[in-house]
Amino acid sequence: MVASAETKIRWTIPDLAFFPNNDDRHEIIDGDLYATRAPHWRHQQVLTRLCRALPAQDVNLRVGEVLAAPGLILAGEENAIPDLVWISQEKLTLCVDSAGHLTAAPELVVEVLSQSPQDIARDRQVKLKLYSRVGVREYWIIDWQQQTVEIYRRSQGRLELLRTFLAEDDLTSPLLPELSLKVGALFI
Repeated sequence: MVASAETKIRWTIPDLAFFPNNDDRHEIIDGDLYATRAPHWRHQQVLTRLCRALPAQDVNLRVGEVLAAPGLILAGEENAIPDLVWISQEKLTLCVDSAGHLTAAPELVVEVLSQSPQDIARDRQVKLKLYSRVGVREYWIIDWQQQTVEIYRRSQGRLELLRTFLAEDDLTSPLLPELSLKVGALFI
């Protein structure tokens, strides 16, 4: 039988074993394959500053870990690599597979926008839907070019935009009450 032009390839996690081991990051979300290259140095600078600023405890006084670019294996065949996560130690001890990937949604996921329109659309649409579906409590989208931070918070079973912080605002979060950071400090 010949496949029609409309047959869609549905990628799976085992397919990733056949890709070359290079600097590309491969993610599978809803059966679609996404590949990205190493990010801009400003992207990484923002992540480093945020990583240093995130507190060790959440609103429930649970101790947590900040992890850069962890592999997330979610909802069966979903394989995402967020830029940064905050996950409680309690959840971390329960959700790491033998390959060292997280298998449950962390409490906080952060994506710093890249420059390409495809990457921006993926973070704002595809990943927002994925993180909402799997139970992430907060999702932050940081735009280093516009110097903004959007915080999406779980409400009525899905992630909804809570607020967009500008450079002159103090970044705060109900999830991490000890956090207080001038947004502009991420971009200096």
